[in-house]
Amino acid sequence: MLRLALAAGTALGVTSSPVAAQGDNAVAQAIAADMPALMDIYRDLHAHPELSMQETRSAGIMAKAAREAGFEVTEGVGGTGIVAVMRNGEGPTVLIRADMDGLPVTEQMGLPFASKMKGVSTAGVESGIMHACGHDTHMTAWIETARLLAARREAWSGTLVMVGQPAEEMGTGARAMLADGLYSRFPKPDYALAFHDSAGMEAGKVGAAVGWALANVDSVDILVKGRGGHGAYPHTTIDPIVLASSIVMKLQTLASREIDPKDPVVVTVGSFHAGTKHNVISSSAKLELTVRSYSDETRAKLLEGIQRIARGEALAAGVPEEDLPEVSWKELYTRATWNSPEFTEETLGRLQAKMGTDKVGELPSVMGGEDFGEYRRADEENIKSIIFWVGGVPEAAYKAAQEGGPPLPSLHSAFWAPEADKVIGSGAETLTLTALDILGTK
Repeated sequence: MLRLALAAGTALGVTSSPVAAQGDNAVAQAIAADMPALMDIYRDLHAHPELSMQETRSAGIMAKAAREAGFEVTEGVGGTGIVAVMRNGEGPTVLIRADMDGLPVTEQMGLPFASKMKGVSTAGVESGIMHACGHDTHMTAWIETARLLAARREAWSGTLVMVGQPAEEMGTGARAMLADGLYSRFPKPDYALAFHDSAGMEAGKVGAAVGWALANVDSVDILVKGRGGHGAYPHTTIDPIVLASSIVMKLQTLASREIDPKDPVVVTVGSFHAGTKHNVISSSAKLELTVRSYSDETRAKLLEGIQRIARGEALAAGVPEEDLPEVSWKELYTRATWNSPEFTEETLGRLQAKMGTDKVGELPSVMGGEDFGEYRRADEENIKSIIFWVGGVPEAAYKAAQEGGPPLPSLHSAFWAPEADKVIGSGAETLTLTALDILGTK
């Protein structure tokens, strides 16, 4: 669901001179040996994507793999979610999440294992289905991580909680699992880990933001009311298109004049609908916005500002009190994701030592959205979390884009095809090494 991919050319922030990737040889070698079989799993998942809250086949594949590795598996959590638990003595509890849902996108890559699936979304729209956000690589890496950690039980002590999450693309899956007793029916984590493939980083590279990682995502609707009439006699009307246009322009001052420039925000009007005919002034217009922020306080300021601007512009246009614009948004919005700073810095340092500073580093935060942050939000005082980015862009395509060549397709594009083996390999290695570092040795 990362609605805004890292821009092409995003560089890793390296704090020391680059070295050749060293890797944890045992883990890296095991992943390399497993890769042919992992790619079979990946191709199968890619060819059979499922829409949000319909991920029964995908969940079944993950559940079967976890059971075979020795986990206690519960299915149907929060809808189609799965929870796999491995208790291995005293120690911390580590949650590792992978999201499972595909998108209503018709694939156009022409791959031999391309998706031909079709379905109807919860919005009632029929379309093709595609893993256009790379969740197939997430699931495959999750399976390998579960197997690697199960095979190394002698090297760690504690509890693993492996979560296969539905409906990340809707921003509701994590909350659904939490509401279904994730932290009461199963061990509550001390640490939460995840990764997401990146359409703006070279394949196999790994990074994470320190602190804010991803943004609050609000979808805001503004219904602007006017007084319709004949296009030849505008003086007899209150034109909602002119009024809505004024609102659109004034909204830009929220970011430029009302919010601290050091506090990133986005207010984008993505849809403007009004009118039916050349010579008819309509009686209403509808604006649809995406609004991005990090802190709860800044989010509140933006939403209040949108209401104030819409109301103020309408009053200035002579709209009567009873017909002022209706501004609405959902309270079940996608909340910002926070990477625990000290934990993230320590983790990146350890990964750099094992995988190389040319492969692992710090990244800037982005304004995309993810519901992974809900796992920490459920107990902010006691849960440390981190979500990694793992690059998926093939080296040749990445370098060509840097040199002014063809632009890179973004996440959610019908043309996004990550270099899957490198995403899966680096993702599984990153999650496995981080879990082993947390859980320590007996």
